[in-house]
Amino acid sequence: MECHKCVRNCGNTHQGKKRSFWKWRTKKEKSVESPKIPKVALVGTPNVGKSVLFNALTGTYVTVSNYPGTTVEVSRGETRIGDRFFAIVDTPGMYSLLPITEEEKVARDLLFAETVDLVIHVIDAKNLGRMLPLTFQLIEAGLSVLLAVNMMDEAQRLGIQINPARLEKELGIPVVTMAAAQNVGISVLKERVFEYVKSDCLSAAY
Repeated sequence: MECHKCVRNCGNTHQGKKRSFWKWRTKKEKSVESPKIPKVALVGTPNVGKSVLFNALTGTYVTVSNYPGTTVEVSRGETRIGDRFFAIVDTPGMYSLLPITEEEKVARDLLFAETVDLVIHVIDAKNLGRMLPLTFQLIEAGLSVLLAVNMMDEAQRLGIQINPARLEKELGIPVVTMAAAQNVGISVLKERVFEYVKSDCLSAAY
């Protein structure tokens, strides 16, 4: 009887050790998990320099494929800012979150069907008034938005002045002015993206 007790006790002891081992191993595996790569989507109407910005951010690390079930092409790439990698998606041109064309539907589906951490709305500085309604829609939809006012060089030649600090205050989102074709403002945009994601405050207003 004593021997049987010993066997039972030994068995319990081994089981306890086994449970402890798996508990330790699970904790160890969790501790070495790779950090999530934030996904950034570029949104905007056609001809605002969105693709130029995409190429400036991603360089040659790009894949182009049709969105599932459609003939619409979507470009994806990666960029490194500081010590973080970011997945960049160049969405098809869109004018509104209420889609009319297949391209607009794909762009909207990308924003809501996939997990997007930050939306960069690229707009033409010469047509600010026409393009801000989409900015409002993106904010109202609860997306995290950064406004990239592009083509500032062209706007300035036309005598158009834009105050990014005031625009940022009025909209309640980060605002960056740039001229992507001349590589002006790209580094500032990267800094704002890094700060925004690092803050862990990915909300529509900050």
